[in-house]
Amino acid sequence: MAKMPVRTAEPPAPNRERPNEPRPFDATRDDLLKFYKDMLLIRRFEEKAGQLYGLGFIGGFCHLYIGQEAVAVGLQSALDGDKDSVITGYRDHGHMLAYGIDPKVIMAELTGREAGISRGKGGSMHMFSTEHKFYGGHGIVGAQVSLGTGLAFKHKYSNDGGVCMAYFGDGASNQGQVYESFNMAELWKLPIVYVIENNQYAMGTSVNRSSAEDQLYRRGESFRIPGIQVDGMDVLACRGAAEEALAWVRAGKGPIILEMKTYRYRGHSMSDPAKYRSREEVQAVRDKSDPIEFVKKLLDEQGVKEDELKKIEQEIRKVVNEAADFAESTPEPNPAELYTDVLVESY
Repeated sequence: MAKMPVRTAEPPAPNRERPNEPRPFDATRDDLLKFYKDMLLIRRFEEKAGQLYGLGFIGGFCHLYIGQEAVAVGLQSALDGDKDSVITGYRDHGHMLAYGIDPKVIMAELTGREAGISRGKGGSMHMFSTEHKFYGGHGIVGAQVSLGTGLAFKHKYSNDGGVCMAYFGDGASNQGQVYESFNMAELWKLPIVYVIENNQYAMGTSVNRSSAEDQLYRRGESFRIPGIQVDGMDVLACRGAAEEALAWVRAGKGPIILEMKTYRYRGHSMSDPAKYRSREEVQAVRDKSDPIEFVKKLLDEQGVKEDELKKIEQEIRKVVNEAADFAESTPEPNPAELYTDVLVESY
């Protein structure tokens, strides 16, 4: 029997086009103030959500975004709100706030109230707003990657100029459907930015222990999808990477992967005591890389005084407290809501 010829793997073509190396966003004083306010709103909102969970006003699972604020704020500030769509996993409150959605309806959803953005039926993990082109909030790990690929297909099929930004974590990056989605997205040159929020821990397991290839931006190489690794604690780096990624996708070059190296300060969820890492590790990240403190220093260099920042802090705390009061005072859904929004027919 004739032997099959042995072939060694060929290296990637040296002339294969790659995206440009992103540069940090050249922010004005007003840009920095906007980033600061948006990130601080997420931080204070999530802290309040944690308090309400402890008091029993929020039930079920609740995953906080504290520490990762620069990712959602930096990336989504570059999107076109009229055309682009966003989808993410269960750690979704921050993404909705970064989209400018009213904190009152988000907090009402967390507490299962009729005034919630999903009428109290979605809760923490399954928020949704077609009006804002925000398609969840998904509790199944990695499910949003395939759904986001479908959204990107819709953008291309409709020729509406939109791009889908699909977020998922380092743990979800090991799921099989992620790679099926990568394959289709590159075959069809779909307009999608895959965002891996690498907060270093897949639930309680570090990325180094759970991923054979822990440089997650390289996960698309076998599908010819380029990747960029980004400092996810620097909102200017996030915004700069978003602009480069969106330019690539809008030019019809297909998908791109952004690995955002970030960190969550709290446990995986409110039920996680996070004993798999030391307090010293968490505090070291807070001291060296906190995204809000970073922008605060830049504002100081721009001449923004502490009094102005304190005023912003007071305003945001007022907004968050009003959202909590609103959520606690509004009624729970009518039982008939169980039969609404079950099926949407599209023509």
